[in-house]
Amino acid sequence: MLALSLLIAAALGYLLGSINSAILTVRVLKHEDVRKFGSGNAGLTNTLRCFGKLCALITLIGDLAKGVVAVFLSEIIGTALQGPSADLYLLGCVAGCFAIIGHVFPLYHGFKGGKGVLVGVSIFLVLDWRVFCVLIVIFAAILAVSKYVSLASIISACLCPFLTALAQYLLPMRQTYSFGQIGVHFALTVVMAGMIVFMHRSNIQRLRDGTERRFGEKKERQ
Repeated sequence: MLALSLLIAAALGYLLGSINSAILTVRVLKHEDVRKFGSGNAGLTNTLRCFGKLCALITLIGDLAKGVVAVFLSEIIGTALQGPSADLYLLGCVAGCFAIIGHVFPLYHGFKGGKGVLVGVSIFLVLDWRVFCVLIVIFAAILAVSKYVSLASIISACLCPFLTALAQYLLPMRQTYSFGQIGVHFALTVVMAGMIVFMHRSNIQRLRDGTERRFGEKKERQ
């Protein structure tokens, strides 16, 4: 039953993650493809820069919701299949990993999507709200100081695995996990963080070159 639970979690994560809120919102409201404007990224920041606050708000809600739903459903199904002994954090991490993959390589949109930051953060609303709150504070603080969304995203992603491990070891909430389980959870969050950082490789290069745009700077549609 564990294998079936993991398979279902992966499938749910990928299929829900493939629903790209930025692409759908801009297509419905503006009759355009967000990937043809600005940075070409189908994510929140590019949507805000090129199509304004309403499209960005809907994108924000949609991307947060799909990560939450993917993890929530995977945990419900895992509990139904495995009973109360199910490792809900494991199932949630698997669903989260595949939701990020779906967001980056969406099945419904030609496998060209966004960078997975919002989806990656959103899964912790279900997995561990404490980690979610800390990540939001870290992101906001770095953004406030640097004005770089990409830098705030990268640093938050890199810190996420360590925060999850510390939270599980020091402050267990829903379940108490063994060192082995915590190690597996840590490895999966490393994978999630690695995917997000990898998708920011062009931003990292622009940060090095000093050409990365700061938050609030407008870019004309091309």
